Amino acid sequence: MVLTPVEWEALFLSLKISSVAVVASLPLGIAMAWILARKQFAGKSLLDGFIHLPLVLPPVVIGYLLLVVMGRRGVVGQWLYETFGVSFSFSWKGAALASAVVAFPLLVRAIRLSIELVDQRLEEAARTLGASRWRVFYSVTLPLIAPGILSGFVLAFARSLGEFGATITFVSNIPGETQTIPLAMFAFLETPGAEQSVARLCVISIVIALVSLFGSEWLSRRMKRRMGVK
Repeated sequence: MVLTPVEWEALFLSLKISSVAVVASLPLGIAMAWILARKQFAGKSLLDGFIHLPLVLPPVVIGYLLLVVMGRRGVVGQWLYETFGVSFSFSWKGAALASAVVAFPLLVRAIRLSIELVDQRLEEAARTLGASRWRVFYSVTLPLIAPGILSGFVLAFARSLGEFGATITFVSNIPGETQTIPLAMFAFLETPGAEQSVARLCVISIVIALVSLFGSEWLSRRMKRRMGVK
C-alpha cells in the first residue's frame, strides 16, 4: 500500500498531535485521578462531572468553547498571545489541545479505577516507616497503578487519533498544519475520485488502533507479572 505525500503528512501529523496531547495531559490526569479517588470535599461531584463533560458534549461544542477561551481573541488565548506570543488558533498546537480535552476523561477514568484498587494499607505501612507522602506515591502507589496509567494512555491516544469535530471547529482543516487523518478523510470524501485515499487512511486508522490496544494489553500483562499480580 503506497501512500501519497498528503496521506503521509496526515499520518505523521496525527501521530505527533496525539502523542503531544496525551503526554502533556498525563501529569494533570494522574493528579485529577488521585484527587477523585482519595479525597472527599465539597464540590467533588461537580469536579467529576466537569472532567467527564467532554464525553457527553458534542465535539463541535467543545471546539467552539475552545475557540472562545483559547482563540487568538479568546479570554485566555489573547493574554497568552500578547504576553508570551503563544497562539493555539489554526496551528497543530491547537489541534493537540482539542485532542487532549476530548481524550482527558478516558485518561482520568482509567487511572482513577486503578488507584481505587490499590490497598491503602501498603501506603500506610510505608508512612509508618518514615516515608513522606511524595515518597510513598512515587515508590508505592505509582508502580502499582502503572498498568492503569498505561491503559489510560492508550485509550486517550486512540481517542486523540480519531478526534474530528472539536479540531475542525477550533483550528480548521489546514493541510500540513492541522489536517489529521480524520480531517484528511473528510477532505478526500468531498474530492471526486479520491475514494482510494479514503480507504487507505481508513485501513491505517484501524491498524494503528489495533496495534495500540494489543500493545497496551501485552505491556500491562508484563507489568503485572513483574509486580507479582495475577
